[in-house]
Amino acid sequence: MQEIIEKLLALQDRDGRILRIREQLARMEPERQLFLGKAASAQAGLDTAKTSAKQIEADRKKLELEVESHKKQIERYALQQFETKKNEEYRALAHEIQTCKDNITRLEDQELELMEQAETLQKQLAAASRDADEMRKLGEGQLKNLAEREQKLRAELTALESNRDQLTAAIDDAALRKYERLLHTKGGNSVVGIQHGVCGGCHMKFPVQLMVTCQAARELVTCPNCNRILYYSPDMDLAVAE
Repeated sequence: MQEIIEKLLALQDRDGRILRIREQLARMEPERQLFLGKAASAQAGLDTAKTSAKQIEADRKKLELEVESHKKQIERYALQQFETKKNEEYRALAHEIQTCKDNITRLEDQELELMEQAETLQKQLAAASRDADEMRKLGEGQLKNLAEREQKLRAELTALESNRDQLTAAIDDAALRKYERLLHTKGGNSVVGIQHGVCGGCHMKFPVQLMVTCQAARELVTCPNCNRILYYSPDMDLAVAE
């Protein structure tokens, strides 16, 4: 029976390594998406800044066109003033000219505000561009490292899984079936030792008779509480003696 325990422990060690690698591989996709998300977020910030800069420039050009339109209107009104001989028309045109000048002043003030906004935005745009570039380079490096890690882990997993059948073939069918059931429910902690008189899995304290039976190694002993397969070894004797 001790030989079966040794084979089960060897299989459990192999399965534990397989499970750990699978867990690492399962965490890689969220990790990859995190790297991609950070890069995408930085790029989105840059795109937003670029859009704002274009909008400000478009608004500024629109104001320039309105100013030019008012200036041309002033020229037309001035020409009409020169040609009119009626005082009322002259005064009305003078009023229109003043209105255009007031509008020009208002539009130029708005244009100055937009220019100030554009100057501030250019600084933000430069910072966003640096951040996006740095995040892209950082993300590329992290994704490359992640891909290399994934490749190594998959190669290791393939190697571990390739000869698992050889380990299972050497184990009694009944013991293997029990172990496989435990593997699905307990993971890589299905075969445990008796540590200081308690189960190494659920930590239930055992009666002396069960410890004696387990120590005799004439049959496969399981924990009455968690159903894990138990084993006893000389180093555990020393641990109990302490």
